[in-house]
Amino acid sequence: MPEAAMSLKAPSGGRSSSRGGAYVDRDKPAQIRYSNISAGKAVADAIRTSLGPKGMDKMLVELSKAQDVEAGDGTTSVVVIAGALLDSCSRLLQKGIHPTTISESFQKAVDRGVEVLTDMSSPVQLSDRETLLNSATTSLCSKVVSQYSSLLAPMSVDAVMRVIDPATATSVDLHDINVVKKLGGTIDDCEMVEGLVLTQRVATSVTRVEKAKIGLIQFCLSPPKTDMDNQIVVSDYAQMDRVLREERAYILNMVKQVKKAGCNVLLIQKSILRSDPEVHNLLPRDALSDLALHFLNKMKIMVVKDVEREEIEFICKTIGTKPIAHIDQFVPEMLGSAELAEEVHLDGSGKLVKVTGCASPGKTVSIVVRGSNKLVLEEAERSIHDALCVIRCLIELAVRLAEYSRTLGGMEAYCVRAYADALEVIPSTLAENAGLNPISTPLLVSISALTLATETVRSILKIDDVVNTR
Repeated sequence: MPEAAMSLKAPSGGRSSSRGGAYVDRDKPAQIRYSNISAGKAVADAIRTSLGPKGMDKMLVELSKAQDVEAGDGTTSVVVIAGALLDSCSRLLQKGIHPTTISESFQKAVDRGVEVLTDMSSPVQLSDRETLLNSATTSLCSKVVSQYSSLLAPMSVDAVMRVIDPATATSVDLHDINVVKKLGGTIDDCEMVEGLVLTQRVATSVTRVEKAKIGLIQFCLSPPKTDMDNQIVVSDYAQMDRVLREERAYILNMVKQVKKAGCNVLLIQKSILRSDPEVHNLLPRDALSDLALHFLNKMKIMVVKDVEREEIEFICKTIGTKPIAHIDQFVPEMLGSAELAEEVHLDGSGKLVKVTGCASPGKTVSIVVRGSNKLVLEEAERSIHDALCVIRCLIELAVRLAEYSRTLGGMEAYCVRAYADALEVIPSTLAENAGLNPISTPLLVSISALTLATETVRSILKIDDVVNTR
């Protein structure tokens, strides 16, 4: 019965018929997985060339961004590891191992890997400056500014040590280290300042104040305005003169109260109404009027205006001042103090305001980053951030996982061994790019890179279809 024999044959091309007459493409899930794996491997292979001191600059992807948020370093390593794991997945899938088995085995491998890393790690003593310097220098070696590591590494170590108590510290709040970018000069001009550094210009003729009493205001030193847009018609000169005199008296009384409190350095936050006219539908208003600036200058008060809202917390913690929201609250108890506040010239490339010798230091420090162009400036800032993160965080792993795979049985053992083989990509890539041995890295960086790479690979394995959208 040839007709009956033909009716028992499965449709060619991996497609099977269902009772309703529809068909299911059995090969599609596998094709989708291979497609996603190939895409991930392509990105990882491109980024591999940037790992190591002689590599090219980094290509940022979402995975490396997550690594940067978590650990602050290892952004290249995490993508390279993910690519190697995807390559292992591809080979395992071709051998017919189910994606769920691979995913679960990889999770078991990463859990064991974190245990191994934790056991292998050795605590770094904060008093061991040499070890801290080596860690910071290692982080800077793969950066564009690596030739300046002898300057930036000690600066990063000193900055971290300045904001913590080595005897009791368990973590570092990097918000206590303010990195200030100033275009101009070279990286050799970078410096650490034990105090406050502002990029705003001094608005008065007073540019240097010793024994500074510093006030920080969040209200406007300018004539008040109505809540609604309107016009005032002045019919004669007498009324005009009265309006001007009232305005002058209003501003003068405010400035006198500032002076009465003993303030000789005044920081003025950028006006919310000026920067965002749509707030509460109020009219734009200057934070500091020309008349107020005139009176402040006559009273020998150094004024720095347009202080950003994001800088307020750091300023208060550094100089011990409190933000003042209304002129009635401007009293001596709200002021901070410092030995010296001055505007310094930067060899023709602008000015900076430095406040040093703070009487109530809040364990903060400022780092001034210089660069001849924006690219160098941004790279220097990123490099310093990575070095700070490495100090804050402060590998034979593949061999240990290979040994662990021998204790397992079945498909799990095969998958864990493939996972272990994939981790050898880091030392091999370093040798390939620069002929170097693997370097010791902070525990947080290694664990974060391992877990994030594994989570990404497991997520890709779960994808078995793609929905086209317009």
